[in-house]
Amino acid sequence: MAKRVQVVLSKNVSKLGISGDLVEVAPGYARNYLIPQGLGSIATPGIIRQVEQRREKERQAKLAILQEAESRKTALKTIGRLVIRKQAGEANAIFGTVTSQEVADVIKEQTGLEVDKRGITVPDISLLGNYEVEVKLHPEVTATVNIEVAPQ
Repeated sequence: MAKRVQVVLSKNVSKLGISGDLVEVAPGYARNYLIPQGLGSIATPGIIRQVEQRREKERQAKLAILQEAESRKTALKTIGRLVIRKQAGEANAIFGTVTSQEVADVIKEQTGLEVDKRGITVPDISLLGNYEVEVKLHPEVTATVNIEVAPQ
């Protein structure tokens, strides 16, 4: 079987990898396609070290983002209950519904935290009362916030 060579990709190559990946390919594929097209270069010890350093920096950055999301989750837990004022009619029925934008605005107003409204899951709220809303802060971190829908 032929020897394989390591190549560092400089651009995304479908079915092979993304830019910056270290891949093993057949020598002919590297010599005849990847290198002439500018899609990659032969991996030398110096280039391999650079790839590892870049991966470590990316890992550290992702870890910092995850820790930030965890601290925001803790901050949302400590605030207790958020109050949303809605106009109410008979039998405690509210006019309209509570939207994720309203929840995001109340969170920003009371805590100062920016929360993306697309990450907020609001149950179907049609009456006054207490409800739990899920706020997705990170793909791995979800916080539960208690809201109270009160009359104006």
